[in-house]
Amino acid sequence: MRRKDEVGWADPAVLILTSLAGGPKHGYAMTADIAEQAGVTLGPGTLYGALSRLEERGFVQAMAGEQRRRPYRITAAGAAVLRERLTAMRSLAWTGLSRLDTATA
Repeated sequence: MRRKDEVGWADPAVLILTSLAGGPKHGYAMTADIAEQAGVTLGPGTLYGALSRLEERGFVQAMAGEQRRRPYRITAAGAAVLRERLTAMRSLAWTGLSRLDTATA
């Protein structure tokens, strides 16, 4: 997983679930979507390892695919976990930004 900046912040599971929240996608489409939205490039090992773990936990489901492209979709459980995680991230971001504003004032 590579990001344009030096600070590691992106959890592959959150990135994948966020991508799939927009609709079912196969691996290449997820990688492209994540790169476009978050500026993070997931390598195949990272992507498919995380997808496997997410599928084992019932957060994503593999769908019937064509040839080598196998799409995945987010499940209701995955959407609930993603909503919880993003809400916590929003709260943390708000706190951090508020503290930065106070520190620079």
